[in-house]
Amino acid sequence: MDIALHFKVHDLNARYVHALDADRLEEWPDFFVEDGRYRVTTAENFERGLPLSMIYATSRAMLRDRVNALRNANVYESQRYRHAVGATLIGAIENGAVRAVSNFMVARIMHTGETTLFATGRYEDRITIAGDAAPRFIEKTVILDSRQIDTLLAIPL
Repeated sequence: MDIALHFKVHDLNARYVHALDADRLEEWPDFFVEDGRYRVTTAENFERGLPLSMIYATSRAMLRDRVNALRNANVYESQRYRHAVGATLIGAIENGAVRAVSNFMVARIMHTGETTLFATGRYEDRITIAGDAAPRFIEKTVILDSRQIDTLLAIPL
């Protein structure tokens, strides 16, 4: 077990969810490599190998466009998230990247104070760990346990 590697992966995921939970969405794209992929799908679609996704982006530029739309174009009820991320399982290192899997739960807090369990699932990540550069997501696949989301999925998970 490589403790330093575990720490790097854990730290990346912790900084990622803290930025989302603190509404620092402008930082979100910087957690990815330039041509990083972000996908939100259901467990059912993932297990069947179906490409259908609720959110799909194939570059940091697409993620920045999404943040810009959230801030300036989309209309949605004021809300915030609170993530709880479970222990991360680290997989094999291949070509300077590591695979990691983490379970998550996201509570959604509405502007009224109402809090609900919004989403559960797992992150399946591929993370660059090459050299002295900060680890970044090459690919972050958010696999939702349920295929139902009770409202517009506006904020990234």
